[in-house]
Amino acid sequence: MKFLRNLLAAILGCLIAFGVLFVMFFVFAALLGSGDDAVKVKPNTVLELSFTKPIRDYEGKNDADPFGKLFEEGNGLDEMLHTIKVAKTDDKVKGISLTTSFILAGFAQTQEIRRELQAFKETGKFVTSYADFYTQKDYYLASVADELYLNPQGGMDFKGLASEVLYLKDLQEKTGIKMEVIRHGKYKSAVEPYLSDTMSEENRSQIKELISSIWDSMLADIAESRETNVTSLNTIADTLGTRLPKYALATGMVDGTIYFDEYEDMLRKRLDLEEAAKINYVDFEDYMKVASTKTLRSGVNKIAVIYAQGEILYGQGGKEVIGQGVINKALKKARENDNVKAIVFRVDSPGGSALVSDIIWREVERTKAVKPVVVSFGNVAASGGYYIAAGADKIFAEPTTITGSIGVFGTIPNIHELAGDIGVNAEQVGTNKNSIDYSLFEPMTDSFRAQIKEGIEQTYDTFLERVAAGRNMSVEQVNEIAQGRVWSGVDAQRLGLVDELGNLDDAIAAAAEMAELESFGIRKYPKYKSDFEKLMEDLGSAKLKIGEAVIKEELGEEMYQTLKEIKQLGTMKGVQAKLPYTLTIK
Repeated sequence: MKFLRNLLAAILGCLIAFGVLFVMFFVFAALLGSGDDAVKVKPNTVLELSFTKPIRDYEGKNDADPFGKLFEEGNGLDEMLHTIKVAKTDDKVKGISLTTSFILAGFAQTQEIRRELQAFKETGKFVTSYADFYTQKDYYLASVADELYLNPQGGMDFKGLASEVLYLKDLQEKTGIKMEVIRHGKYKSAVEPYLSDTMSEENRSQIKELISSIWDSMLADIAESRETNVTSLNTIADTLGTRLPKYALATGMVDGTIYFDEYEDMLRKRLDLEEAAKINYVDFEDYMKVASTKTLRSGVNKIAVIYAQGEILYGQGGKEVIGQGVINKALKKARENDNVKAIVFRVDSPGGSALVSDIIWREVERTKAVKPVVVSFGNVAASGGYYIAAGADKIFAEPTTITGSIGVFGTIPNIHELAGDIGVNAEQVGTNKNSIDYSLFEPMTDSFRAQIKEGIEQTYDTFLERVAAGRNMSVEQVNEIAQGRVWSGVDAQRLGLVDELGNLDDAIAAAAEMAELESFGIRKYPKYKSDFEKLMEDLGSAKLKIGEAVIKEELGEEMYQTLKEIKQLGTMKGVQAKLPYTLTIK
């Protein structure tokens, strides 16, 4: 029987191996044949921009990997902005048609795309928009268009921003599973849901101020593009003045409620085409391949753009996680490259490990001593995300960037009550007085809590000192605006946490000025392994994982994000400098 079982296992293993090789053969053959399908851009072309994939600041694609494009899950903001810039100078491209619902990007990223589309329009080319449904973020982006249309039976969400925080104190008491919490900062409310069943006034105040500032920034842009005013827009939001397409038209939020075929008739008129003539559409992602071959900046001298995105965790890091490994390696390479004259550090992070944040901060300090370092903040630069940037020569943020959160906390899971309820008793034996400092199955001792508290206080004091030195402020001044509180980019500039409001291009221009460069090329760091390369590594080590896309599809986006958050809680080690809550603005 054992022989038969082993034989069947061997046959099954061979079949799986042949199956993988079979699929790889056809994938490779398809890639070899794809060269015949080059993107052809004809005169009178319209780019279709629909945002079907998640948008990260940077994908770090390896052009030498022929399989990488088959496993892409998102688009890089850097590539998208570059593509719009190229289209701006391409005589064959007459306009851009936005046909999007549910854009998968942050507010600051959306603001950058919107700004680039505005620059595109200023060349005399057109931007139009059509949607069956506009979310608030979709509408914010689409409002830059010359003409904006909505399906007559569609919908539009425009009611102001809101945020929801889940509180878990009662759940902990009912399950016997709780998080032991030590924190510094009255606004450091990442841990508040474990301590209370209601929102504190401090937390309510900071969330209200933050989302109000983001909303005000959005309304200012919309008002300018739609030739209205902020007061009128707030009235429309308060009265749900876009809840039906006819109301959206009556309030001037859209230019027409029409069907897509009618929208295409409008495009034909813009292009001076005859009725029913074919429109030369090119998908934006296809045009990105054309744009990737165009260089807008060149020169022997370079400015390095180093991207740090995701939560900060100890280790190597990658596309979605900031680790000291890849970031410090990138900083070192840029610092030691004689052709690189200045560095722009692009940060999009809610924070994480305080230790890793300090390790990266140190590498930024070493780099700043050799070459100018300018920081550009993306959607969020909070806590550890701000920590790693605080020492830079200059900091830029978008008006909608979530900034600051200078504070620290520690959370330790404890299941003492649950263990007692189910009949589990853990006994410990140690050699020294403090050899048994903490057990998951026992209540936290006063001695251990004091040790953790000491570490929290030391980390917080160090954080204040790093910011004070980097921003030319006193420790007392930083402490006044710290306490774990988050700010919008607008408020962060007012308080001195950032120098200027602007995007990545503004930061690059500032770095060039500091390095006294008139012409220069861009060099991006780091380069990441593609999902295909990682898949091959997993196959080689027999560690196959279920694809993220499958899990998302089964659980749904909201439950999937909750699952990720629970998993991240389990991986937190040491003191955390992290965004004070999971902020979902809608």
